[in-house]
Amino acid sequence: MSIDYRNRLRVKKKDLSEQREDNCCGSPNIENRNGDSVCINCGMVIGRDIVGNERRAYTAEEVEKRRRTEPRWRGFGPRTILPNDKVDSKGNRMGAKEKTLFSRLSKIQQSLVSSIERNFWEAKPKLKMLVSKLNIPEYIEETAWRVYSEVAKRKLTMGRSIDGFIGACLYAAIRVHEFPRLLEEVSDSSMTSRHTIIRSLGMIVKEILPDLNLKYRPITAEQLVFRFGNDLELPLETQKEALNLLNNSSKGGLNRIGKDPKGFAASVLYMAAKNSNCRKTQAEISEIAGITEVTLRSRVKDISKNL
Repeated sequence: MSIDYRNRLRVKKKDLSEQREDNCCGSPNIENRNGDSVCINCGMVIGRDIVGNERRAYTAEEVEKRRRTEPRWRGFGPRTILPNDKVDSKGNRMGAKEKTLFSRLSKIQQSLVSSIERNFWEAKPKLKMLVSKLNIPEYIEETAWRVYSEVAKRKLTMGRSIDGFIGACLYAAIRVHEFPRLLEEVSDSSMTSRHTIIRSLGMIVKEILPDLNLKYRPITAEQLVFRFGNDLELPLETQKEALNLLNNSSKGGLNRIGKDPKGFAASVLYMAAKNSNCRKTQAEISEIAGITEVTLRSRVKDISKNL
């Protein structure tokens, strides 16, 4: 009974493959790719190529041909890890000879790892965690890792904080792509002092970014207007009015050199919200912008003079 069923199943599969080949292009060239039978010329998928018996691969060509899943390798470092546990893979306790053997093998394994790979092992998870906390896009993360790789290759992290360089590389990538995130947010998320990140950032801007053909652009008040406006839940018309106030004041001779752009962005939002129906208090706006109410009032006076 089972033999008849297998024969019928083979006949059905053969008929289906013949029907699909008829619908294929004029010159079908069918190959097995990742467990599917695919026509190379037109791209039509004929069906699944289910393999019952595994066959060993001896050459690189056979390995590539019979592979059905991609290997999950790291971008750096060795592929194996030898832990210093007291039990083996089956859960049995190891004797003194086995412990000595695996301790020696672990030391040899660590000696094969370079210092830059150990640095990457520590830095990559920290960058991933920081990117996840700040909700940073992937393309900025790639730029930050590219900058940090160059920092590690030049051995600038020797004797300095890796956390400081990770925060500085991420903030440098944010400024390269002009993404609206503040240095204070990076400092708080990475739990690193602002002074440490600024010191590392200065080295990156001077030595790394010019060689990578990346341009560091300081954050402007225009970028922060919409950022703070969304945090304050102000309508888009009010945010546009605040931006017009800032542009008109700049044309009137507003001096912005050496002053924090957060104060100008918060002040124009306060003035625009005051003229609309959705008013905000000075305390609410200063808390969102991270400035004091005294700074907010003084920036409002400066902008009003130059309008």
